[in-house]
Amino acid sequence: MIRERAYPVDPWHIRETRLDLDLMAQSESVFALSNGHIGIRGNLDEGEPHGLPGTYLNSFYELRPLPYAEAGYGFPESGQTMVNVTNAKLMRLLVDDEPFDVRYGELRSHERTLDLRAGTLERIVEWISPSGQAIRVRTVRLVSFTQRAVVAFLYEVEAVDSPARLILQSELVANEQLPPTSKDPRVAAVLDHPLQAEELLEQRTGGLLVHRTKASDLRMAAAMEHLVEAPGKHAVTTEGHPDWLRTTVACKLEPGQKLRVVKLAAYGWSSNRSLPAVRDQVGAALASARLDGWEGLVEAQRDYLDAFWDHSDVKVEGDPEVQQAVRFGLFHMLQSGARAEQRPIGSKGLTGPGYDGHTFWDAETFVLPALTYTQPSAAADVLRWRHSTLDLARERAQTLGLQGAAFPWRTIRGQECSAYWPAGTAGFHIGADIADAVRRYVSATGDFDFEREVGLELLVETARLWRSLGHHDRHGRFHIDGVTGPDEYTAVVNDNIYTNLMAQQNLFAAADAVKRHPDLARRLGVDGEESASWRDAAASVHIPYDRELGVHQQSEGFTRLQEWDFENTPPEAYPLLLNYPYFDLYRKQVVKQADLVMAMYVRGDAFTPEEKARNFAYYDSRTVRDSSLSACIQAVMAAEVGHLELAHDYLGEAALMDLHDLHQNARDGVHVASLAGSWIALVAGLGGMRDSGGQLSFAPRLPSRINALEFSLLWRGLRLRVEVTADEVTYSLRNGGGSARLDLLHHGKEVTITQVKPVVLAIPPAPPTGPQPNQPFGRAPVRRATGS
Repeated sequence: MIRERAYPVDPWHIRETRLDLDLMAQSESVFALSNGHIGIRGNLDEGEPHGLPGTYLNSFYELRPLPYAEAGYGFPESGQTMVNVTNAKLMRLLVDDEPFDVRYGELRSHERTLDLRAGTLERIVEWISPSGQAIRVRTVRLVSFTQRAVVAFLYEVEAVDSPARLILQSELVANEQLPPTSKDPRVAAVLDHPLQAEELLEQRTGGLLVHRTKASDLRMAAAMEHLVEAPGKHAVTTEGHPDWLRTTVACKLEPGQKLRVVKLAAYGWSSNRSLPAVRDQVGAALASARLDGWEGLVEAQRDYLDAFWDHSDVKVEGDPEVQQAVRFGLFHMLQSGARAEQRPIGSKGLTGPGYDGHTFWDAETFVLPALTYTQPSAAADVLRWRHSTLDLARERAQTLGLQGAAFPWRTIRGQECSAYWPAGTAGFHIGADIADAVRRYVSATGDFDFEREVGLELLVETARLWRSLGHHDRHGRFHIDGVTGPDEYTAVVNDNIYTNLMAQQNLFAAADAVKRHPDLARRLGVDGEESASWRDAAASVHIPYDRELGVHQQSEGFTRLQEWDFENTPPEAYPLLLNYPYFDLYRKQVVKQADLVMAMYVRGDAFTPEEKARNFAYYDSRTVRDSSLSACIQAVMAAEVGHLELAHDYLGEAALMDLHDLHQNARDGVHVASLAGSWIALVAGLGGMRDSGGQLSFAPRLPSRINALEFSLLWRGLRLRVEVTADEVTYSLRNGGGSARLDLLHHGKEVTITQVKPVVLAIPPAPPTGPQPNQPFGRAPVRRATGS
């Protein structure tokens, strides 16, 4: 586990000041670089020692068997696992015939810095070889945001106090050996040497490897080229074999002299294109990178990020740890989707092999909200990818005896990959989550062309699913039975409130959309009777409520279940799913992650303020946060119901999930949804931002330790800046010209913002808070008001 402050607090950098071999896997995730198309883990340049090597291409996967103790109708037959593709990071150095290896000799200093504004990972090392030769090594790497197929590396070596003979071996390596990832021998066999060699090309300063997967039949190519600067005589040669290619640079350095090597690498893959086409694609990418050179790539990377931070930065005054963490989160969120370009965003992005590289509902519900208001084109691309998988979702619905589209619980290419049927089959809420992302994107951008081309069909097919999945009882109430909501500790239930309310919104949104686009609706086979049935079902959705306790039920009958014995649950028994049978979890009042509480955030219009306060207190005392998706939503609702210090505590947990390795699984990749959730906790929580009915509203209030909060939103082409202090808030427009105006609500009051002059408004006194929430015994978040 990464100990607190493993990385010194710095507003724009994540810095590792010493190398801890026991924490290598976690730091490799933290220091991973990606652009949404290519991802490289933060492994040491020399390749060894390592925690978990990894180089990934978005949606490049291999098929693998799904193990079942007993088969069942409708169970997916195979899964998809993200493949560790050809590794271009390797730069092995030999100093007077001795390998540069941090485990040997004397490591005088070792520092790595992730620069969030430059988009680079820099490493500076001073090392003395076992024979006493001292060198300094500086490396810098980037995954280009502007050239999505390009990765670039700078490797500099300086002889310190005596002449040195250097051999630098730069490699492309396919099918590199990995630590075992599964105890199932069938899965292990699939992932052992998953790439079959197809072509090798050698040139003096680089070359190319082409490989193909065995079962998924995907083709990929990786190429490299080197630009070498060395004093005096030096030699450059390349040799290759089907699974590796090595360019060797040999030279001699006098004290103070440097060897400088720039390595340009390019990747491409396709399920359809021919070998020559993929080969030529990476060749073109290398030519483009060579045209810009190292300095040009670095400058373009900085310019791209300058523009991103200009309209996306969140400033937090008073909690420097959260300030650093929220920028770290925004950076990884951007890395996960910036150049995904109609591919999914996995729950770990492209930072590690966790969850096999699958995308879940996390993307639409946690990552896309932040992207929609900061990088809307990336959000649109993820939804276009979902749209491209509609036929598979329709097939899945037919298999389950339903109409419309049943989107997969977890997937890479659109097929259901979950062998855990209570989620993979019963987690239907993902359809409504996708519909919500469509609604949000169109509302925030006004992009009705997108709605016609993509959004309408997604809304229609998900609405059809709900209409066929649910039913009316004899009293006319609409029920959705046998489903699993966000809380996976309460599975296969009737009338999960989150699912019901999201389905209700989905049905209404679809009916409204077909009314806006009657011509397209007719082409999709929607008539007036069908859209009327959607409205009828939505209007009569059943919402379970316990009148005796005065709280809503997370699902029908939840509040009558046996209470979990938290006081006698030892700390080492968390997460509960790894230490107790699901049977025990399913039949008791214990919540893995915010469920009904999340419903109150995304469907706040369905609850009164008094209901929200009572519900929050009731469910906060039963939520153990065994999911990284929980804390950010609890932060939002804690802020809304007036518990600002608790909101700050939950914000800290969401933001520091990976920097402090709070769930002790950062080795498998960062938690992209939790990192995006820190943005949600600040903007929607402390900033009180909501987007309902096509209108923005804000109700900002700050906890005692945060003195000021600033953030920006993109809203229908306008850039809104919100600056909050303890007593007042300033709203201003940063573009749009003198005629631009934006109408919004401030604590329920209508306000018009223009570019002519910022609007400064007082923050009204907070209303009385509701019941005091208490967390399960031993599960309270770290208190931030007392320092941390």
